[in-house]
Amino acid sequence: MAAGADAWRVVITRPDRIRLRNWRDAWVLGLDQAKAAGNAAAIAKEGVLLDPDAGLENPIIPDGDYDCRMIKLGRKGPIGPAYASYPAGSCRISAGRIAKLDGPQRPNGLLWPFDATRLIFLGAMSLSDEPRALDYGRDDDRNMVGLLERIGPQRWRMILPQPEWESQCDIVELVPKASRSVPQPG
Repeated sequence: MAAGADAWRVVITRPDRIRLRNWRDAWVLGLDQAKAAGNAAAIAKEGVLLDPDAGLENPIIPDGDYDCRMIKLGRKGPIGPAYASYPAGSCRISAGRIAKLDGPQRPNGLLWPFDATRLIFLGAMSLSDEPRALDYGRDDDRNMVGLLERIGPQRWRMILPQPEWESQCDIVELVPKASRSVPQPG
């Protein structure tokens, strides 16, 4: 995890403080919009992944390579899908940093302790044609805030409320790459 357990409180931007405070409202709004658009069966099929209350104690995620799949809930305006589930890509956890390694939108940032069931994520979005993500705080349009939770053995999710584009809430599922497993939280 990133150095200094409370250091995130110093660097978080005002808009991200608000997004963090309202994460649950963004999630519920996204779910409601997605269900109203006819996606209730797809949402139900995801089970605990899309249940806002499914976080378990001990959210620490071990370093390693992960399959990561993004689901976008809700939409910002009248145009676009209210629900989108993307194929799994690759993410890496290393020394308190999480990075999505492929795809058109790639969150990249640091993880800090938050409470008994969550870590906090502060990062930035890089786009498909960019070789490297900006540092958090350099571009308000790219800043991201989120919460990382463990939702089962060998399974985590990152909640990204009110991302700048497209959706009300993004959920990133993280599971260890099939070729290996990670130690169980103790």
